[in-house]
Amino acid sequence: MTEPPLALLAELTHRCPLQCPYCSNPVALNGPGEELSTAEWTRVFQEAAALGCLQIHLSGGEPMARRDLVELTAAASAAGLYTNLITSGVLMDAPRLAALRDAGLEHVQLSVQDAEAASADRIANLPGGHAKKLVAAQLVRDAGLALTLNAVVHRQNLDRLPDLIELALAMEAGRLEVAHVQYYGWALANRAALLPTRAQLDAATATVTRARAELRGRLVIDYVVPDYHASRPKACMGGWGRRFLAVSPAGRILPCHAAESIEGMVFPNVHDTALHAAWFGAEAFTRFRGTAWMPAPCQGCANAEQDWGGCRCQAFALVGDAAATDPACALSPHHHLLAEALDEAASSDSSYRYRRL
Repeated sequence: MTEPPLALLAELTHRCPLQCPYCSNPVALNGPGEELSTAEWTRVFQEAAALGCLQIHLSGGEPMARRDLVELTAAASAAGLYTNLITSGVLMDAPRLAALRDAGLEHVQLSVQDAEAASADRIANLPGGHAKKLVAAQLVRDAGLALTLNAVVHRQNLDRLPDLIELALAMEAGRLEVAHVQYYGWALANRAALLPTRAQLDAATATVTRARAELRGRLVIDYVVPDYHASRPKACMGGWGRRFLAVSPAGRILPCHAAESIEGMVFPNVHDTALHAAWFGAEAFTRFRGTAWMPAPCQGCANAEQDWGGCRCQAFALVGDAAATDPACALSPHHHLLAEALDEAASSDSSYRYRRL
């Protein structure tokens, strides 16, 4: 039996003042003229609530680039959805944040690129960006909103993970998400510059384990590890079309925020398809839902209903076939591709291909 999704990721826009080289947005970005209107998003929020979603993540790009963000937040709240704003913070000011809070915003997830300002600004390609994030964190505290710090980590900032944990404490965040880069979209284009070494990963894991014990009751730390040093895949998004859906700025209804990277898949659009119809009946959602679609060695594997076959976007990115066994699995005939990527990264420089609209 297919259960309703728990959360909707509303990608309001691809516009963003940052140019992070690991951005999970598709390489082919949507321009402002393609974005859904206020009324269209309002209808999407109402449909999401009726479908059974409990939470909405207002994201992008940078959602604060939308002039109607206060109206959109009010619409999401009126629909009965718990509202979380995922933002870089660089466009935030006190009056607008107060308006968002009064419209029903309940939580802010603030992204940082590093604990060191010069490195953070280089990664985002935005001089002065890190300083603005520090101000944004204070504004969130002053507004009385819950704060999560989202630290995307990779080879060029992972050694400063202890400093990122200290930054979360200084910002008085209730939660820290240490999210290793996942390699699709812009991150795949910059993989050689971003992949951490095994030594870095082991040190980071030890740091998180130690910090969780020491900071219990003060800071919750979520930890999302990369697949390139793994022998078994993660249950990506809790399984394709099982717990989560996303809507792109142009209205495409997606099983995950990276699904558009799978060439040849046709996704329904809110312009002509209701969320309920997409979730329960669209081929894009049913194609990889459950286990019946799985090839060997996934079919019949004892872990099939734990990892759900891993990441379909990663399978397509590395193998060219979204139905292939995720190469993160040691049983995949393509597992060697991960080792080859690590070898390539070991001899790569630190230059980026920046995300640009």
